[in-house]
Formats: sequence, C-alpha cells, structure tokens
Amino acid sequence: MDASKKKELEKLAIKIRIGIVEEIKARGFGHIGGSLSITDALAVLYGEVMHYDPKNPMLPDRDKLVCSKGHAGPAVYAALAIEGFFPYEVLKTLNQPGTHLPSHCDRNLTVGVDMTTGSLGQGTSLAVGMALGDRLEGRKSRTFLFVGDGEADEGQVWEAAMFTGAKKITNLIWLVDDNKKQLDGYTKDIINQFDFEEKFKAFGFDAKRIDGNDIEQLHDILTAPVSDKPRAVILDTVKGKGVPEVEQTMGNHSMKVKPDVCDKWLRDLNAELEKLN
Repeated sequence: MDASKKKELEKLAIKIRIGIVEEIKARGFGHIGGSLSITDALAVLYGEVMHYDPKNPMLPDRDKLVCSKGHAGPAVYAALAIEGFFPYEVLKTLNQPGTHLPSHCDRNLTVGVDMTTGSLGQGTSLAVGMALGDRLEGRKSRTFLFVGDGEADEGQVWEAAMFTGAKKITNLIWLVDDNKKQLDGYTKDIINQFDFEEKFKAFGFDAKRIDGNDIEQLHDILTAPVSDKPRAVILDTVKGKGVPEVEQTMGNHSMKVKPDVCDKWLRDLNAELEKLN
C-alpha cells in the first residue's frame, strides 16, 4: 500500500467521523461510540475495496454491505453521503420525523443501504442469504458483514457462522467489531465471548485479529486473495475512536451531546484533516 493511498483513506476516515458528529449534533443524541469504532473499516471498504456505483445503487453485481449492528447506521450514512449516494445535508436529518436516515439501517428508506438491520443477530443470517444468492446466480459480488461484539451474545450469530463455514460461502466477509463494550458495560463482564479468532476458526473460517483502527492493516487483509474458506476479520477497535472525549466516556454506546461540544469535536477533526491535506 503506497503512502498516497494510505493518506487518501485516512482522510476519508476523518471525513466519515466528521459526518457522524454532524448527524449527532443535529439530533442531540445518538449511537456514536459503535459508529466511530467501524469508521476506519468503512473508509477502506468504500474508498478502495468495494465495487459499487452511487448513480446506480442497485447495480446487480455490486458488492454489498450489511451492518448487522444496525445502530451504527450513522457511520454507514456518513460514508454513503460522502461517496455521493445522497446529498451530504441529508445527514442532518438523522432520526428525525420524516427522515430517510432512521436510527437503525433500513433499506426501504436509505439509498445505498443493502439490508435492513437492528434486531441484533438477524443481519448475520440475512447477509448469509444475500451472499449465497449471489453465488447461486453466478455473480462476482461480495458481501461485507459488520457484527458487534455485544451482538455476538445472540445465538443466531453463531448459527449463521456455522452455516457460512459449512457451505464455504467465501464471498461473505465477516467483520467483528470487537470494541470491548456493549450497551450496559464491558462485554467481558456481561458475557465473556472468549477468543473470537479461535471460535471462527472452529467454524471453518480463515480468521485473523487485526488492529481494526489501522488503515494499512485493514487494507492488507481486505484486499488479500480469496482462499477456499470464508474470512472472518476480528477488528480490535476502540469504541468512540477518533474523538477522545467519546473514547473516555464509559457509557458511550449512545450519548446526549450539546451542540457546542460537537462544534469542538468538529474543529478538532477538521484540524486533523487539514494536517493531511
């Protein structure tokens, strides 16, 4: 990965973070922690890896993204707006009456969203079906699936993983956002998930843990050649990554934030962006 491409993707990640904060500022509250933790992965996917066309969002052979942790919708929306699926100003309507950007992802409302999610665990089965359907139709499409670490408390996640491994659905890439927290505490204190990497290997996956907030590591693994096994990438992330005050807040799953606080975060993020220009 050359330096210019790395810088381009780092800038995109900051722009997505700015979009997330713009959304939260307009509404006054929202799911900010788990949105910020997957931002770097989204930057690599939309900035380099995925095949898509904002002018033709239903392109049959497009790559698809399923955010099974549907509450991270603000991150997905910011990426879609930046890539031109809909006007950037629409971000400021997040979760408001009449919006096309609900709290959780909804394919019937938001251009560019490939699957409705939010009831935790269900997005995994849906992604399996989408990827298997593409394979049966002979398409080259890939499906990228974001799963939350807290979401993995749901048994449905592991049923979907077992099916993925058993049927060798190699056009489905699992991205587990292991940010160590869920709604009401640390995941290890609520239900210890043990070793995600070893668990996915046991289900027949090519599984690897990486720094999920490192652009270069994300790029390398998401552009690696496809093997004869489905891939699971365990993203070792920080909940709230990129906004120090959010990172340091224990209850950062969903937060109320005053406009002046958001303005400070936006100034800091824009300053980071300016350093890369």
